[in-house]
Amino acid sequence: MVGNGARNDASPPAAALRRARWAIALVFLVHGAVTGSFATRVPWTQEHTGIGAGQLGVALAFPAIGASLAMPLAGRISHRFGTRTALRGLLALWTLSLILPALSPGLYALCPALLLYGASAGTSDVAMNALGVETEDRLGRPIMSGLHGMWSVGALLGSAAGTVAAHAGTDARLHLGGTALVLTAAGAWACGGVLDPRGTADGPAPPRFARPPKSALVIGAVGFCAVFAEGASLDWSAVYLRDVLGTGAGPAAASTTAFACTMAAARLAGDRVVARFGAVRTVRCGGILATAGGLLVVAARHPVAAMAGFALVGLGIAVVVPLAFAAAGRSGPAPSQAIAGVATITYASGLIAPSTIGGIAQATSLTISFALVTALAAGLIVGARVLRLPKHAVSAAAAGGRAGAEVPAAAEAPAPPQP
Repeated sequence: MVGNGARNDASPPAAALRRARWAIALVFLVHGAVTGSFATRVPWTQEHTGIGAGQLGVALAFPAIGASLAMPLAGRISHRFGTRTALRGLLALWTLSLILPALSPGLYALCPALLLYGASAGTSDVAMNALGVETEDRLGRPIMSGLHGMWSVGALLGSAAGTVAAHAGTDARLHLGGTALVLTAAGAWACGGVLDPRGTADGPAPPRFARPPKSALVIGAVGFCAVFAEGASLDWSAVYLRDVLGTGAGPAAASTTAFACTMAAARLAGDRVVARFGAVRTVRCGGILATAGGLLVVAARHPVAAMAGFALVGLGIAVVVPLAFAAAGRSGPAPSQAIAGVATITYASGLIAPSTIGGIAQATSLTISFALVTALAAGLIVGARVLRLPKHAVSAAAAGGRAGAEVPAAAEAPAPPQP
């Protein structure tokens, strides 16, 4: 994870920590609201720019390209300015970039707009997750699943507002411009309350790239499947309902809301579910739900059935990426490198998912595209077992880990590989 030099071990008072926890939760919510707002207006953007499904798929790859290129810079920015200051600036860039795609008159303007949109998304994502981990360490108990749940709540709120705007026929430039200003103000206010860890500014800057261990590649493959399904559903669900099932702009945008709703609910409840059933069983059951949802989308002949399918996909994949990061962090002696490796793989999935869906749709149909999504969701059923913790991590968890920490819910006892 991105650090700010050597960590300051002095912890703020409990009340300040609680305020910092809610402040970083609001940051996650704001970040998610940008994504949800944009996703609902993808059909408007496509129509406004006059591009086809294949060109839209190419354009939607640029946010992931921008994020992948810019994320390595986040560590150096945080090291130079401090994590809180870096987060304040990067989050403002992200919220303000929301208006850029709607202002683009065509494909050649849309692609660089989405490149900047993705670069600000990735760097602010790294900074807020670094502060989330710092806050979790100071509290001595896990909060990251809840933070990612707040991101999904933000995506839900953003997509719900976008659904209303699309149904009312509001020009996306007006809708997204107003939303950008509101979210920028909310983000600036939230950043004032997050932790401000101070390190050694004269220490070496974080490396630009970290070579991931082999274990991260296997774990990252599971995350790849989940992120591919998430990106495809978030960016293409509204287009799917409009083009395949002939729905109007409002109901089509509502499919994105249904997807975001189930993602939010599952992530907010994720810690308790994993504590009850374990990481492997949770992901395996989630894979079954996501596969069933994908099959329902492909077979749907009515918008309600397709919306239910997208909701099941969101429910099934919600906790996979947080658990993949947790497993990577406990997979060996270099957790930061393992997490960086998994992050690289999952962002690669986000990079290729929109363009792959668009390319297949251009050559065949969107229905065939989502058959691929269904197949990758089924991969979660098979790959879930790699999220089982190694024996040394289970022993450390049983010993209590850091003072005051809860035993990680994902710390299952090792068992023979399951079919």
